[in-house]
Amino acid sequence: MRVTSYLAGAMTFAALTLAPTVPSARATRAVAPDDPTICAIFDAANTWDIETSGIAVKKGSTKAVRDLAAMFVRDHESVRQQGRDLVKKLGVTPTPPKDFALATDHEQAMKTLNGTNGKAFDRAYLEHEVSYHKAVIDAIKGTLLPATQNAELKDLQVKVAPAFEAHMLAAQRLLDGMGH
Repeated sequence: MRVTSYLAGAMTFAALTLAPTVPSARATRAVAPDDPTICAIFDAANTWDIETSGIAVKKGSTKAVRDLAAMFVRDHESVRQQGRDLVKKLGVTPTPPKDFALATDHEQAMKTLNGTNGKAFDRAYLEHEVSYHKAVIDAIKGTLLPATQNAELKDLQVKVAPAFEAHMLAAQRLLDGMGH
């Protein structure tokens, strides 16, 4: 399975699409995403993991994979709702980056997971989850958090970061237990 790094890619893509156009003689500096863009990326990332984990709840070949996926669905639904509640409270309109290429990456991940079964599915799903959560952690720490202007949005990211780390470690433990 082609493992995608959703948020790392989102941040790279956002930086590229939000970068000002300057003559080639001048250095190009990427513009950090604004809070409405961060809110959209945050929502999409949670939604996408709910969707991939939803497949694993049904298709996981072991109880451990299905249970992990069910936990990820519950946790990401909760975090997504917290983000949506905050967006509503702040009156922010989430604005995804233009030409949000990661939507295409997510569609490909869904096709791969839908087209895989048994132990191969478990491995593909767990590899995806490890990579996905690492990308989320890296994006929060390296790009989203430093660019966030609103204190409540920043607090939400700080609050949920440990859960993303716990998810990554849990998926890695199951993956390691599969052997090669």
